[in-house]
Amino acid sequence: MASKEEAGKLEWRISVDNGTTERLVPTYGPSQRVFLWLNGFVMKVMVERIAKSMRNIWRIGADDPAKVVHCLKVGLALSLVSIFYYMRPLYDGVGGNAMWAIMTVVVVFESTVGATFSKCVNRVVATILAGTLGIAVHWVATQSGKAEILVTACSVFLFAFTATYSRFVPSFKSRFDYGAMIFILTFSLVSVGGYRVDKLFDMAQQRASTIAIGTSICIVITVFLCPIWAGSQLNRLVQSCVAEYFNTKDMTINEDEMKLQRFKCVLNSKGTEEAMANLARWEPAHGSFNFRHPWQQYVKIGATMRRCAYCLENLCICMNYETEAPDQVKNHFGEACLKLSSSSSKILRELADMIKNTRKSSKMDYLVFDMNSAVQDLQETLKTVPIETNKPEEEKEEDVKSEEDKKGDRTMPMSLLEVLPVATLVSLLIENAARIQTTVEAVDELANLADFKQDSKKKIGGNKATKISLSVTH
Repeated sequence: MASKEEAGKLEWRISVDNGTTERLVPTYGPSQRVFLWLNGFVMKVMVERIAKSMRNIWRIGADDPAKVVHCLKVGLALSLVSIFYYMRPLYDGVGGNAMWAIMTVVVVFESTVGATFSKCVNRVVATILAGTLGIAVHWVATQSGKAEILVTACSVFLFAFTATYSRFVPSFKSRFDYGAMIFILTFSLVSVGGYRVDKLFDMAQQRASTIAIGTSICIVITVFLCPIWAGSQLNRLVQSCVAEYFNTKDMTINEDEMKLQRFKCVLNSKGTEEAMANLARWEPAHGSFNFRHPWQQYVKIGATMRRCAYCLENLCICMNYETEAPDQVKNHFGEACLKLSSSSSKILRELADMIKNTRKSSKMDYLVFDMNSAVQDLQETLKTVPIETNKPEEEKEEDVKSEEDKKGDRTMPMSLLEVLPVATLVSLLIENAARIQTTVEAVDELANLADFKQDSKKKIGGNKATKISLSVTH
C-alpha cells in the first residue's frame, strides 16, 4: 500500500496482482451519504440563493436610497400613531377606534409628498362627507318607522351606485378614485352599522378624529422629513428623457443596442409622466415650483419627445439597411446631414437645460434659426441630386456633360436605387427637425405659464428667428 499527495490531498493506492495500483476509495454507509448530500445541498443551493437574494435586496436600496428613506418614515409614522394605543389618557380620548389611526397611516402613506397628500385629502373629505350623509340617512330611516330597513337599503344602493360609476369617469378617476372607494366604505359602515349601534354620532366622531390624527402625522412626516417631491421627479424625468434622446445621436452605428435602450426610456415614459403629473398637482409650493405650476405641460412635452423618439427609431432602421449606399451618395449628403444633426442636438441640449434650471434660454431663437437653415440646405441638396433615367445613351451623355459644365464635376449621375435609402434617411432627418420644433414650442409654453426667469447670459442672435418651412420637397 502506498500513499501519494496531489494538489494538497492525500490519496491512498493498493497494489494488485497484475502489478498495477488502484485508488483506495473510502466507503460510506447510507446515513453518511445522506448527510453528505444534505450538506452539499444546503451549502451550494440554499446558501447561494440566500446570498444572491441579499445582494439583490442591498442593490435595490443602494441604487435608490429614497426607498430606504420611505421605509424609515413609514416605521416612524406607525411608531408615533401607536402611542394613542399604548398611553391610557390618549386611548381614553379616542376610545376603541384608535386602531383606525394605525390603519390610516398604513393605507395613505406613500413615497412622494403628492401621493400622500392626495390620499390624505381624499380620505378625510370622503370620510366627513360619507359620515355626514350616513348620519342623515340614519335619522331619516328612524323617522320612517317600519320602512327603516327599506330606506337604509335604498340609500346604500343609490350612493354606492353613484360613487362606483364616478370611478369610470377619467377626469374624476385620475384624482379622486381613492376618495370614491373610501366614501363607499364609510357610508356603508355608518348607515348600516347605525341600525345596531345606539350612539352612532359618537362612533362617527371618534373615527373621524382618529383618521384626522393619522393623516396629520403622515403629512407632517412626509413634508418635513426628507421630502420626496413628485413634481421634482417629473421635472427630472422629462429633462433626462430629452438628454437621453440627443445623447443617442453622438454614438456610432455599432452601438445599436445601447442606442435602443437609451431612447426606449422616452417611449416608455408616458404612464410614469401622467401619474407624476396627477400627484404633483396635490403638492404645495416647493423649490422653484409654485402652487399652481403647469404640471400637465410636462405631459405635453413628453408626448412631443415620444414623437421624436419614434422618428429616431426609424432612423436607426435606415442606418441598418442591408444595401449600403455608395460613397458618392454619402459624400453628396454627408455634410448637410451632419450639420442638421448637430444643430438638432444643440437645441435638445438647450431644452434640457431650460427644464432643469427652470429658466428661459437666451440663445434658443438663434439655435432654432440655425436648425431651420440646415433643413433648408439639406432640402436644396436633395433637389440637386443628378439621378440617372432610362434615356438613350446619347441623351445620357449630353445630360452628363451639361451637368458637369454647370457644377464643375462636383457630382456624378446616380441611379434611383442608390439614392433612395439615403433620401429616406434625409426625409426622416427633416421630419425629426419639424418635431423638435414642436418640442421647442411646448417648452416655450411651459416657460411662459410657469414664469421662468430670463437667462442672465447675453442673448445671441438678436431678433427672433423666423420659422422656415420644414416640409419635404418631392
